[in-house]
Amino acid sequence: MRKILIIGATSAIAEASARVWANRGAALYLVGRDPARVAAIAADLRIRGAAIVAHEAQDLNDFAAHEAMLDRAALALGGFDIVLIAHGRLEDQRACEESVDLAMQEIRINALSVVAVCTRIAPRLSAQGGGTLAVLSSIAGDRGRRSNYVYGSAKALVSAYLSGLRQRLHSSGVQVLTIKPGPVDTPMTAALRKGPLWASPQSVAAGIVRGIERRRDVIYLPGFWRPIMWIVRGIPEGLFKRIRL
Repeated sequence: MRKILIIGATSAIAEASARVWANRGAALYLVGRDPARVAAIAADLRIRGAAIVAHEAQDLNDFAAHEAMLDRAALALGGFDIVLIAHGRLEDQRACEESVDLAMQEIRINALSVVAVCTRIAPRLSAQGGGTLAVLSSIAGDRGRRSNYVYGSAKALVSAYLSGLRQRLHSSGVQVLTIKPGPVDTPMTAALRKGPLWASPQSVAAGIVRGIERRRDVIYLPGFWRPIMWIVRGIPEGLFKRIRL
């Protein structure tokens, strides 16, 4: 029985991942900001076959509360086999350009809160000699683009942090998985125009579960984003600043 902590459990990708694990009889501890929503998801997962489902509501911008939350989760599950961190938000880029406070909030929730909780989780996994820390970053972090560079810069910080953490924890037997989805059709992106490169939460969740099982380090979801972003990263800066992406 897998013991799985999901932080940001009310996100569409996290919920789809939790359903996969519930169908396999996992024990789950869910953390989300909306009490009613996280409770409803927990009830659904119990029906789907999860061995244990416990949950709590927490604002992950409250860094000081992370340690106690992890203590409660560890007590409920008896340790962690997998920790999935999937919280975040996508503010309007133009609004972030016009408001320092909004831009800083975007960095805080998408980057600093992730680093804060990972910093507390890492020694726990290292001490138990294994486990998986899987964290949602984004292809947006591979190169800053005018359309979403505030969000992208937060994800770039997360990806760089996880790269270093992966090196640090490798000798402890801990898998650190960086998950880089492309655009996903979720409530967070409801206002955006969809296209053929968009993925569903269910397909991304299947990729996450597969990446964990295969002990990958970095995954792009869907996989075609890996060569696309390799090309995007290789565009010379003189040309890149003249094109719209």
